[in-house]
Amino acid sequence: MTLLLGFDDYLPQAEKLANDLTLPMKVVNLHQFPDGETKVTLPPSLPQKVIICRSLHQPNNKLIELIITAAAAKNQGVKHITLVAPYLCYMRQDKAFHTGEAISQKIIGKLLSEYFDRVITVDPHLHRINNLGEAIPNSEAVTLNATLAISDFIKQKFTQPIIIGPDEESQQWVKAIAAPHRWMYTIATKERYSDTQVKVSFSDNTSEKNISLDLAGQDLIIVDDIAGQVKH
Repeated sequence: MTLLLGFDDYLPQAEKLANDLTLPMKVVNLHQFPDGETKVTLPPSLPQKVIICRSLHQPNNKLIELIITAAAAKNQGVKHITLVAPYLCYMRQDKAFHTGEAISQKIIGKLLSEYFDRVITVDPHLHRINNLGEAIPNSEAVTLNATLAISDFIKQKFTQPIIIGPDEESQQWVKAIAAPHRWMYTIATKERYSDTQVKVSFSDNTSEKNISLDLAGQDLIIVDDIAGQVKH
């Protein structure tokens, strides 16, 4: 038997996954002490195979809780642990751009490989490596692709949208989302001034298409792996 473990902050998604897989599900109980530490309580009895489902945005506390959960599960006799993390954290910093910078992708990837036998994620931020296994060694690393599902969802809402990528790194998703319905798309040029301040500009033509780009009155869909508040 396999049991799916969920967390309160990602409970509806974990419940849906358990239902789709026809698996039993239980919740990992977390208690925050005044000093910021977390007490993790697992179900008292666990099968040999466990799936842990939790997305890893705002990751720092979640990573500690996941590691404690996985280690405690192993101590209870669990032989195989799969992590399902639709958003996988710390994949962005894959290079030291300045002297002294830590390459967190390698550090966190190695940490996950030590505690999880399989890691499944969706469209991770990989731009300088060929596959997720290079970031998470010694474990089965699986990348799922959501672009077709996103494309079908957009089709339900809009007739002829223009798909927008804010920078070159987003082009892989923009092209894949636009392709099934032959939508126009364009890739912007981004100038980054800080973590929260960027300037985005567009050329006169859509990317790889010699078509005049007129955004006025159009339905625009912005695609990126991380989206924050948009200010005009």
